Formats: sequence, C-alpha cells, structure tokens
Amino acid sequence: MTVLITGANRGIGKALAENYAARGTHVIGTARTPSDDKHLPLDVTIPASHQALATTLGDAPLDLLICNAGIYPDKGQPLDDGYPADMWADAFATNVTGVFLTVQHLLPHLARGQTPRIAIISSQMASHTRAPGGSYIYRASKAAVLNLGRNLAADLKPRGIAVGIYHPGWVQTDMGGQTAEITVAEAAAGLVARCDALSLDSTGCFETWDGRAHPY
Repeated sequence: MTVLITGANRGIGKALAENYAARGTHVIGTARTPSDDKHLPLDVTIPASHQALATTLGDAPLDLLICNAGIYPDKGQPLDDGYPADMWADAFATNVTGVFLTVQHLLPHLARGQTPRIAIISSQMASHTRAPGGSYIYRASKAAVLNLGRNLAADLKPRGIAVGIYHPGWVQTDMGGQTAEITVAEAAAGLVARCDALSLDSTGCFETWDGRAHPY
C-alpha cells in the first residue's frame, strides 16, 4: 500500500506519516519547502508544482491520498477592519483550490491503486449547523472543501475511488493550540482508522476523527 500525505512535515500530517510508516506502509510525504530528503516539494497553490510532483511519481500507483495541507490565517481577526481580501485569497488557494489541484493531478496514480481512496481533512468549523461566529475565512474555506469533497465523491464513485471528509478534532498543534482537546497522536490514530474504514459504501461521508457522523 502507498499513501501520499500533503503537508506531512509537521502537525497532523507528520503524525499520520509516522503512523503509516510504523505499519509498514510506503509513505510519500510532501511539504511546501522541504527541509530534508524525506519530503517531496509541493506548494498546493501552484499548478506547476502539482505537475512536477505527478511527473516525479511517474507511473507509481497510489492507494490513499490524504489532503492535509491547510492554513488558518484569520484567527483573532476583528470583524470591523480585519479579514483583508488577500487573506481570503490565500486561504482559499490553499484550503480549497489546493485540494482540488492535488486530486486532479494525482487521479491517474489513484486509478492504478488498489481500492483507491481520498481523505480530505476539513473541520467541524465547516458545518453550517455549528456557527458561533468569527474565523470567517477559515470556516468558509473548510465549508467549501467539504462541498468539494462531497461532489468529488459523486463523480469518482463510478471510477472506484472513495472520498471521505474528516474533522480531525481540536488538536494540540500550532494551529489548534496547546489547550486543545486531543493530542496529535490521538487525532492521527483516529484518522488512520477512518481511512481504513472508508469504502465506496461510505463515500461522501463527513465524520469526526473518532468515527461519529458530523452534521453538515
């Protein structure tokens, strides 16, 4: 089995890579600017970077693609004079368009995999039923990638590719902060279990890291 994880150099992505490697899975991790030879370069906002990655992979099959790379630029932004337009553009380029481009460029590799699957890391902040205000950019981008994942699931099911969308939990990372509810290890273990369970029967699911269906 081969898994490719975007944003695998830190946080949840790094923990996922370590979890899969410990199981003997062949792991391909990417980073925007790799600091070592463990990761392949991929800036998810740049189409040419996706093409370069696909070329590097050659004819290699992928069994699982985990779209994990993401940013949360607007934490604490004031409503009256915050949330600048370029912040919106950057977040959507990474959190939404970046996911689409990753999937689009790696579809030929997934088509060669056995029971190919795509896991998209979204957030409970994508849910329109959970709307306490604030973090407008991050919430909107994660809602958009949830919608993207649901539609990809419909289009890719006939090709035999399952798509799952997941809330990783409120995790103790640079993004989540050290007062978050669960550790990175707990989140990664739960997400691995979700990916294991993902199939064409459950494609399009929106679930929490610990296997509960999340309201849209």
